[in-house]
This record gives sequence, structure tokens and C-alpha cells, in this order.
Amino acid sequence: MPGLKQIIDALEPIEGGWRGSIPESWLQGRTSYGGLSAALALHAAQQSDTDLPPLRSALVAFIGPLSGEIVIRASRLRRGRNAAFIQADVESEAGLGLRATFVFMSAVDSKLDHQVGTAPDFPRPQAGDTTFKGNSAVSFAQNFELLDRRDATVGPAEWLRWVRLNERDGIDPMVELIAVADCLPPAALKLIGGPAPCSSMTWQLNLLGEQPRTADGWWLLRTNADYARAGSSSQEMMIWNADGEPVAEQMQSVAIFA
Repeated sequence: MPGLKQIIDALEPIEGGWRGSIPESWLQGRTSYGGLSAALALHAAQQSDTDLPPLRSALVAFIGPLSGEIVIRASRLRRGRNAAFIQADVESEAGLGLRATFVFMSAVDSKLDHQVGTAPDFPRPQAGDTTFKGNSAVSFAQNFELLDRRDATVGPAEWLRWVRLNERDGIDPMVELIAVADCLPPAALKLIGGPAPCSSMTWQLNLLGEQPRTADGWWLLRTNADYARAGSSSQEMMIWNADGEPVAEQMQSVAIFA
């Protein structure tokens, strides 16, 4: 079962982009796990320009299914003194599957120093804690180690989960974070009480710092559905590191066919 680094290392440069493949072990239904395809798009974006500043924001649209052989193309939209906008497209035989706009920006002097919110009281897993690999019917979940909180403090449309990638050595920290960040099931599925056909539509991630870091690979993820009606769900998402420091804020639109 190839890990993320193996998939990245296997990318073949072609004119205007890269050619690669999505292994079956990274599928989510009939398409690639969104965190994997976004991580590959980010890797391509990072390679498409020189001396890029840190990633600050990612805007991702999941346009169609991605599986099997893929082609990734990345291009500069604009580069100014402090910020660079890079677009990355991932295509497969079925056509365009993902389009992402990544915003890279250097730190600048500012009078502002403001941050609110604290991490949930959910200690990271320790040696001897019982973790799990997710639903065996969901192929991509086997690439992660997981620990959920399931007590009454977790809301009816909320997931709270520690996540770490099984194989993470040699992976760019930002690429690793993007791969992990989409690991929670849609929160609205908890209201249904079980699996249902669903599809992520759009995803925005804003980084809360220049370089993500954590201990032992563990990231704490929370997602909460604010709205679920007429087949559409909107959810807010958050990531903290092992020390309880906020790492990223997210929002995602999910279509749920139930």
C-alpha cells in the first residue's frame, strides 16, 4: 500500500506538469480521497515557482471524480512583492477533477496580534492508547491512525478526532497537513446516523502561522455542521497541534444525497 511520499516520488514530469496515479488504497468511494488530491496539487504548486513564501490559504473545488492515471498542472496567476497566487488542476480520464488556488504570503510587519479560542480538552494519544484505522470499507482511512472522542461533550453534528498519517517521513510539513486536514467524515452524516452517499464540493483552509508543526505526527481535528438541508451541508472545521496551538481554520460545502 503506497504512502503519500511514494505517490509524490512517483510523479513523472511532463510538458507543463506531472503525470501520476491514484492508488486504490487512497480512494474514497469512486474518487480520490480529497486530502490526497489536494496534497498532490499543493506539491505541484510548490514546484511550479521559485522561492515561494509560506502557504497561507487554499481554495479547493472538487469538480469531478479522480482515479487511476492523473495529470497535474500548476501555473502562476500573480506574484507580487509579498504574495503569490498559484493555480493547480488535477485531471483524470473523466476530466477535470480538482482545481485549487493556493496563496503563498510572506510575513509582514503589523500592529495586529490577535487570536481567540482554545483547543478542546482532549489529550493527544499516548503509547498504549487504543487507536483505529477507520472503516475498513473506506480505503483511504487505512493510511491514517485515528482516535475519536465519543462522549456527551461532542455535539450531534460534530466530530472530534486525533489524526496522524501512517507514513510521514520526508514529506513537506504543509503537504502533510493538507493530506490530514480533510480526514473527518462530513459532520452532517452524524445526523443521519450512518453512512450515506455524499461529495465534498468546495473547501477553504486558512493557515494560522507560517509553518505547521506538531509532536509525533498527531493533529486534532474538529468539524461541526452549521447547516444541512435540501442536500447541501455547510461545516466549519479547525485543526490544532499536539500542544493545543491553533494551526488552521477551514470551511467546507458538502452535498449529501440522503
